[in-house]
Amino acid sequence: MIVLSKNNPKGIIWIASYPRSGNTWTRAFINALAHIIRDPNFEDVDINRIEEGSAAESKAELYTQLLGKPAHRATDAEIAAIRPRVQAGIVRALGRPVLIKTHNAQAMDYGHPIINMGVSAGAVYIVRNPLDVVISFAHFSGKTIDETIEAMATPGYGVRTTREFVRTVTGSWSENVGSWTARPHPAVLVVRYEDMIADPKKHFGGVARHLLMKPSEAQLDSAIEMTGFERLRQKEAAAGFGERPDTTNEFFRVGKAGQWRDTLSDAQVARIVAAHKPLMRKFGYLPDGA
Repeated sequence: MIVLSKNNPKGIIWIASYPRSGNTWTRAFINALAHIIRDPNFEDVDINRIEEGSAAESKAELYTQLLGKPAHRATDAEIAAIRPRVQAGIVRALGRPVLIKTHNAQAMDYGHPIINMGVSAGAVYIVRNPLDVVISFAHFSGKTIDETIEAMATPGYGVRTTREFVRTVTGSWSENVGSWTARPHPAVLVVRYEDMIADPKKHFGGVARHLLMKPSEAQLDSAIEMTGFERLRQKEAAAGFGERPDTTNEFFRVGKAGQWRDTLSDAQVARIVAAHKPLMRKFGYLPDGA
């Protein structure tokens, strides 16, 4: 479970994953459940307000304040050096537990930690089969599956700093997953996307307990129903979704496990397995015979 001081509860709670692995779905559930626990009359989640009460540590303006110059004019090394200070500043300013989404690896960047665990209360890390991730990520980024396979296998892969956000250091799929899961930690819950689909009550319930939430069975059922994947798709179709990039027509696309079997060629499957076999084996993702 996450670790919070009884007298002064504060710290970052990371909702972490490689891109297209269920991060937004998980945050929507947490947001809905928090509302339900606070307000018995709460009826529905607004997908464009699931960041309510959370923070974004990658906003360029936070780095600009410490750098003394626009973040997009800083070097990668300069960004890396102040990232832990930015995260500490968020905790200091808010003085409470705060959820932060990240696709960053829990790794070192130019000699500095990307994730400042010294000011963190814990994390939920969602892992998804890379054979399915590649399909979703390709649609999301507007690239081909073959281009996405290559990107997912590229060490140190990430997104450059822009005027709005500082760089993301995702790493390859294996680097990202390994960085969060290689050393088990009681404050870091690792959950498989496929298990959340197969048994949402058990695994979303586990997320809730890890975050020290204490929902009744009815409250848990209600939050799961409100944030079912098809329901989120309908909401996006009706009202749009602010996190959807211009490279795709829909953020909530399919939300199923095993779609790779009907989409990827044998050669594409072989390339992904060759790049990520050890961690695919660890999480039960290797195809038969691989």
